[in-house]
Amino acid sequence: MTDTEQRINQWFASHMEHTAQAASTAGPAIEQVAQAFVDALLQDGKIITCANGNANVLAQYFCTALLSRFDQDRPALPAINLGADATTYSAICRDNRFNDTFSRQVRAIGKPGDLLFVIVDDGHKANLIQAIQAAHDREMRIVVLSAREKSDITSLMHPEDHEIALNDLPPSEATPLLLVIINAFCDLIDHKLFGGQ
Repeated sequence: MTDTEQRINQWFASHMEHTAQAASTAGPAIEQVAQAFVDALLQDGKIITCANGNANVLAQYFCTALLSRFDQDRPALPAINLGADATTYSAICRDNRFNDTFSRQVRAIGKPGDLLFVIVDDGHKANLIQAIQAAHDREMRIVVLSAREKSDITSLMHPEDHEIALNDLPPSEATPLLLVIINAFCDLIDHKLFGGQ
């Protein structure tokens, strides 16, 4: 076996190990979060997502899966990624209000019954914290999916909110695992709302 083949095998083995660990520790929480998404949708609410950096790709992926489809053809589900609108995002930042990038939008479009889905990989969190506070002001429930152990965001959670916090993994390990969990959310949402496989 070449060094490259060995490296590839180690890469897959590491991801399989972390995925198995997450399945055993986060499984019940994943089901509860999926039900929170479904409850919001059934009450005519929408799912609003926000994330920074690479996690914003995951937020957009989740919204696309709800608005378009995941595995089965079904009606579109209302979801908005606040980080997808580069023009609005840069306009808020232009006025030196980076910490308001998401909270300003939540206050404008969020309503009671909506759900804010926050994905945290690493780094800057002040704008995510303000988004959570704004969502609570708008009587929205919160779901946090974090690649880091529980942090200062944890203290903001209300009893009806949900947080899934993974062990502190490097980004190369955390991002694929976050995607696996998001795919589980999408599958469970479809199954709970529309049945099928």
